[in-house]
Amino acid sequence: MTSQKTIQCAVFGASGYSGVELSWLLHNHPQFTLSYGFTSGAREAEPVAALYPQLNDRCDLMLQPWQLDLLPQLAEQVQVAFLALPHEASAELAPKLIDAGIVVFDLSGAFRLSDAVQHQQAYGFVQPQFAHAIPYGLAEYTQLQGNEPLIAVPGCYPTAAGLALRPIADFLANGSTPIINAVSGVSGAGRKAQLHTGVCEVSLQAYGVASHRHQPEIAQSVGREVIFVPHLGNFKRGILATIYAELAEGVDAAAVQQALQAAYAEQPLVRVVAQPPKLQQVVGTPYCDIYAKVHGNHVIFSVAIDNLLKGAASQAVQLANQYFGLATTTGLLNRGAVL
Repeated sequence: MTSQKTIQCAVFGASGYSGVELSWLLHNHPQFTLSYGFTSGAREAEPVAALYPQLNDRCDLMLQPWQLDLLPQLAEQVQVAFLALPHEASAELAPKLIDAGIVVFDLSGAFRLSDAVQHQQAYGFVQPQFAHAIPYGLAEYTQLQGNEPLIAVPGCYPTAAGLALRPIADFLANGSTPIINAVSGVSGAGRKAQLHTGVCEVSLQAYGVASHRHQPEIAQSVGREVIFVPHLGNFKRGILATIYAELAEGVDAAAVQQALQAAYAEQPLVRVVAQPPKLQQVVGTPYCDIYAKVHGNHVIFSVAIDNLLKGAASQAVQLANQYFGLATTTGLLNRGAVL
């Protein structure tokens, strides 16, 4: 066990929604010390409470613009960097941090896909290549050794879909294609003001149909092609996913429930629930709630997570806990959320 307050951390993109939630978790964490919060904008240094007044007198983090000439100083003080940056910005910065000896947990999509061609198609730029494999950090299915230089934190939709489908991967009909319909709150679009993602402008609608960059990530995670249709809802945060999958012959409801219970009996942040979950059960928490119903030869899942926490910030901290040999829930419970 690492002694208290010895793991120095920095958050890049600390002014964004996921970044500020991550900063708040680290600020309250018993084993991590949040030493730096960087922004990618040109603004001067300012307290995080200037952007998020709800943190006034609760968090004294100063947000400062990132400049590459700060790297030597950072490398002397910080062990871990969390990147809550745009994809290309993470792809550019992560190798520099790694070369400086800093462990990187990347919340962008820059390193999630193992196929470079798929990455190019999904993100529109060439993925940096490393000699070592990059762990895909779906936390309940990742075994970090504590010596990996870079960990790719999954996207929010793939987290919800992967946690539901992975336990029954062997029970799915050969050649079948799961269908995933998922609704996300507007915070998933980020903090930057955009008319079409403003709460007053949003009416429940599908987007990125058959073209969302999380589709190949979900397929990679569950080991088969999927049909994925994301939706934008006029609420602040959370994801509710409804997933339909065809079962192999002879697989019944008891087998599905046993698989889920076996997968998550020792995983405190995934709850197999008896009723379809509501978003209010998970918003502001690090939990994923999963409900399963077998109907004929299909299973229907209802899955709820907080897109900014289990879908981003708290999963990154959960992975960091694992990396440093800490208990799964260290620093994640009873902390509340910023937004």
